Amino acid sequence: MPRFCLPLSLTVALSVAPARATDLLQIYRDALANDATYASARAARDAGLESLPQGLAQILPTLNATAFAQNNRTDISFRGAAPDSQREGNSNGFTVTLTQPLFNWQSIQVYKAAAFKAAQAEATFGQATQDLIVRVAQAYFDVLASQDSLAFIQAQKVAISEQLAQAKRNFEVGTATITDTHEAQARYDLATSQEIAAQGDLEIKKRALQQIVGKFPERLEPLKPSIELNPPKPNSMEDWASAANQGYQARAQEAALEIAAREIERIRAGHLPTLNIVGTAGQSSSSISTSTSVNNNPSDATSGTIGLQLAIPLYAGGNVSSQVRQAIANREKAQQDLESTRRTAALSARQAFVGVSNGMAQVKALEAALISSRSALDSNKLGYEVGVRINIDVLNAQQQVYSTLRDLSKARYDTIVSGLKLKAATGTLSEADVEEVNRLLGAN
Repeated sequence: MPRFCLPLSLTVALSVAPARATDLLQIYRDALANDATYASARAARDAGLESLPQGLAQILPTLNATAFAQNNRTDISFRGAAPDSQREGNSNGFTVTLTQPLFNWQSIQVYKAAAFKAAQAEATFGQATQDLIVRVAQAYFDVLASQDSLAFIQAQKVAISEQLAQAKRNFEVGTATITDTHEAQARYDLATSQEIAAQGDLEIKKRALQQIVGKFPERLEPLKPSIELNPPKPNSMEDWASAANQGYQARAQEAALEIAAREIERIRAGHLPTLNIVGTAGQSSSSISTSTSVNNNPSDATSGTIGLQLAIPLYAGGNVSSQVRQAIANREKAQQDLESTRRTAALSARQAFVGVSNGMAQVKALEAALISSRSALDSNKLGYEVGVRINIDVLNAQQQVYSTLRDLSKARYDTIVSGLKLKAATGTLSEADVEEVNRLLGAN
């Protein structure tokens, strides 16, 4: 993951994480074991890998065995003086047939395509792993952002209540009008409404994380009060966009293109002959008696054959030619899908790079804005005490401080997630990157 380097400090009091809070790495490992989407992708990968032995089986020999046991009864009537005759008895036997393809172009193409199907399954699963990391990180930091938002609203509500109490006291002693009290009361009621909404949003964000990890996250480890972030390495958008062309999505689509090409050859082989070695070995026995004889006439026979079997297709009503044209169209579709996938991957990489770069710049700007907002709040409080500022000025300054704190908190989380998305776009995101982000977490 790109590293970010930017010292940040937030002096606002956020909710303190308990000592046994769950961190991002543990959440990710829980998701590996419990996320249904990831488990589905893993099963699809395992199913796709079975293409390899199935493809190999197309060019290996096949061995079949058949056996029979039957009771025979034959009634014979003669036209003349000879008496009628009846023959009956048992016969049984078995046959083993071995078939070894010598030339079957369809089977050869199936065998070649099997390797690409397995590669496609691996690439698709690799992308699912990248997506899981991003989904876990996004859901994790969404919860933290929602917790921060609730904490800021609650802190703002406390500050407004103090301002409301002061306005009431000033009105009682005659140094302020009832307007100050009404303004503070309106802001307090609005903060109460925002607190209720923030509590609901936090519950929703936790449930979204629960859907991934399979259990409800009660407490999560927050970011450290002061962290260092570095810009992406290399710090070039186009380098990342080029690398995205070799990501898992592009690899899966490249395999799909190869499979489509092999499919054309497989169907064209419908015009070609096939040649097999066929060998059989068998044994049979029978015991037949007649109505005029009490003695059985048992017989045993052993047989064995080996030879070449040639099959030449002559005419299939134009079906093979039609399927070839269809397969060629499907290959063209796969080619265009590959190009679209590469462009989409490059776009995702560029968007993530911009998200990281702009996120870091936004954090710097918000840090500066936070300092200015706090200074403005202190000035407005002092001005209100000496009578050169009114209550609404103080309330507006308070709201500006807490809005800046909320925006700064969200910018930090978005920048970190954008860094993960940037590596995911190139297919290089791994658990090591989760561990690196996890080191940014810790009790405040």
